[in-house]
Amino acid sequence: NCMQNKTKMKIAKPAHDVFEAFVDPEKIGGFWFSSSSERWETGKTITLRYDEYNAKVEIDVLAMVADRQIVFRDKAMHQVTITLLDEEESLTIVEVIEEGFDEAAPDFVEALIDNKEGWVYALTCLKAYLEYGVSIRAALVK
Repeated sequence: NCMQNKTKMKIAKPAHDVFEAFVDPEKIGGFWFSSSSERWETGKTITLRYDEYNAKVEIDVLAMVADRQIVFRDKAMHQVTITLLDEEESLTIVEVIEEGFDEAAPDFVEALIDNKEGWVYALTCLKAYLEYGVSIRAALVK
C-alpha cells in the first residue's frame, strides 16, 4: 500500500520561470539544493548536492513536459510529480505529489509529516527566490 503527499503553492511568475528554476543547474541553488550536476532531461540521472548538510541525492528524471511537468524518482523509490498550472499570465500554481510511502513502516506518520514539511519549505524558498530574488534555502532546523 502506498500513500501520497500533495503540496501546492502559488508563485507570482510565469510557468516557464518556475520550470527553469527546477531544471537549470544555475538556478536550483537559489532555492533548493546547493547544486545540480546538469540540466534535467528525461532519462538522465541527476546528482543533487546539499553542501550545508554534506549530503547528496541521486534522482532519475522519468518524464518532462517543458513548462508543465517534471516527474522523477529517488533512490528510496519515491516518485515525485511536479505540475505547473497557469492561473493567469504571471501566476503559476506549483503542485507537488510525492508517492511511494510505506504505510506498514513504523515511522510512516513521521515520514509523511517530514516530507510535507520539506515540500512546504522548498516551495516557500522557491517563492522567495523567484518573486523577491532572496535565497532563504538551507535554513530549516529539525
